[in-house]
Amino acid sequence: MIRIGMGQIEITPGNPRKNRDIILQAIEYAKALRLDLLILPELALSGYLIGDVWDQPAFVNECVAMGETIIKSTDNIAVIFGNVGLDPDKTNFDGRPRKFNAIFAAQNGELITPQESPYPFIIKTLNPNYRFFNEARYFTPLPTVAQELHRPVEELLGLLPFTFKNGEMFNVAPLLCEDSWDENYSFSPTTTLADKSTIQDVPIDAFINISASPFTLGKNERRHRLFSERAKELETPVFYINSVGLQNNGKSICTFDGQSTVYNQAGQVVAQSPAYEATVQPVLMAKTSEATTVENADSPITENSRNVTTEARYEVVDLYDNQTVIKTPVKSEAPLEVAQIYRALHYGLKSFLKQTGIKKIVIGVSGGIDSALNAALYATVLDPSQIYLVNMPTRFNSTATKDLAAQLAKNLGCQYAVCPVEDSLALTVNQFESLTFEGPNGSEQVKVSSFVKENIQARDRSARILAGLAASLGGAFTCNGNKTEFTIGYATLYGDLAGFLAASGDLWKYQVYDLANYLNREIFKREVIPQGTIDIIPSAELSENQDITKGQGDPLQYEYHDRLFRSFIEPWNRMTPEDLLLAYKENRLEAVLNLPKLISHYFASASDFIADLERWWNSFAGLAVAKRIQSPPIIVVSRRAYGGDLLESQMAPYYTEKYFELKEELLQLQ
Repeated sequence: MIRIGMGQIEITPGNPRKNRDIILQAIEYAKALRLDLLILPELALSGYLIGDVWDQPAFVNECVAMGETIIKSTDNIAVIFGNVGLDPDKTNFDGRPRKFNAIFAAQNGELITPQESPYPFIIKTLNPNYRFFNEARYFTPLPTVAQELHRPVEELLGLLPFTFKNGEMFNVAPLLCEDSWDENYSFSPTTTLADKSTIQDVPIDAFINISASPFTLGKNERRHRLFSERAKELETPVFYINSVGLQNNGKSICTFDGQSTVYNQAGQVVAQSPAYEATVQPVLMAKTSEATTVENADSPITENSRNVTTEARYEVVDLYDNQTVIKTPVKSEAPLEVAQIYRALHYGLKSFLKQTGIKKIVIGVSGGIDSALNAALYATVLDPSQIYLVNMPTRFNSTATKDLAAQLAKNLGCQYAVCPVEDSLALTVNQFESLTFEGPNGSEQVKVSSFVKENIQARDRSARILAGLAASLGGAFTCNGNKTEFTIGYATLYGDLAGFLAASGDLWKYQVYDLANYLNREIFKREVIPQGTIDIIPSAELSENQDITKGQGDPLQYEYHDRLFRSFIEPWNRMTPEDLLLAYKENRLEAVLNLPKLISHYFASASDFIADLERWWNSFAGLAVAKRIQSPPIIVVSRRAYGGDLLESQMAPYYTEKYFELKEELLQLQ
């Protein structure tokens, strides 16, 4: 029997010394559990998202040195871990030292490598270069090495042969993260290793994938599908080992949720580590000839688990009364979307505040849903006494929303104050309108429009009051914006776009409401966010035209616009006005956007639909880009988050020729 540990450790990016100490602790713990093999995540010493720190030779050398320490600590145990591999004798075309994202395997103080490998480590084959995964910027992939050696890349892939103290041979097929996400690549490391195993008549006892894979909605479900299919196809268990922790690329803050998983040869999940929890989880493997089934075992034995083929040498097992029993599948149902969002944001906030040393938070609360949600989220990770809620009304703010802000503070037990901005607004407007600019063409007086007055309020609230209070209290202030607002720039630059972090910045408006209800129902188990805040019409309350008592709110139909804006950014094939207008013409827009109602519910005519589409496309592709570039970091939950996940250039909005043809055709048909 072989005892394997899934080393789901918490990694601190950019701190190899701290990560080394955690790894050494994990190794000692694994030894105490009498494990034969400990598997640790990708780039376990350095962290994954560390930006151009990879261009610091001293840092890279530190990671290499820490790796040597790990290798020396492997007496009486085997360890697989991810680290940077270095070729000091080579440089890339740009002059930078040759580096690799690599797997290291050690046992009894010695490195173990496939005989085919040109280095004493295993080089990652598929280096992702999309979203915020820009490994091609830093690391040389295996195909490049193969090309330089004038050898097929297949020749350089091989197995890790372990021999354990009981004399058992155990052959591991090593893979690094993307190497298993290969369904859209022309080359498959997994298939290549399986084929070589067959040709060489050397069985693979387990595929082991070590990863640094950040959480996004739907990702784990896709992984389960992909890895399960491969395990079943190859009739070989698959180990997936991921890290936990918080890492960022500056603008996009990613949570690493772990959820390390073992799939049996039937493709079933038989072990899974808890989300966002650092742990070393033991997994037992026994030769199939030794494994049995027990009818009275604590866990029921499924039909699939009885029909074990003899082609696989090892199967994942349990022990019952010293009997080796084939391990039954475990339930691996994905939590509801809103539960996953809460888990990621809670962990992300808690970790980010710890990393930055922030202990006090100032939040501007309006009585609306966005500020209420942020206040409630922070109250799940901080003592409410360290959260300072500030209501900053003008004459445009209703009694209802002011009362809701006060009720929120009372429900949460937070500090609360009211700081009106009516006088400062009047002072600023009077100052501006009393100014006279003198120039070569004469004099010019300033006229402050209603729209400018709205922006003055927003800037006064954030840049003056919240920023000043945060500094006075020794804390930080939040940005309460959401993804819907960021998409079209429905926020004021240097105003409500300001703050140290936008915790809800990757949430669409509907997700904001879903999370608010979830917090009340599942987390606090009482009405913390007032129901009135959830029910009230969303409104910025910055002018007489946004009077909620008259039903005047934001210029958005969130049910429709959330879905429209999502189509601009989140699909791999992002939608443009041309695509949307064509779908409208062909009566399939409802399906394309997944609308709950017919498009005629939202717009009475084609001209209304087109006017709305152009209004928001011009905003999205225009000034909103500059606003997003200058907005705070966000905690990532989606596949396409603003910041480093979605690279944007400041350009003028563009419409294709086909769009104008479709527009003319539709308007003529009215």
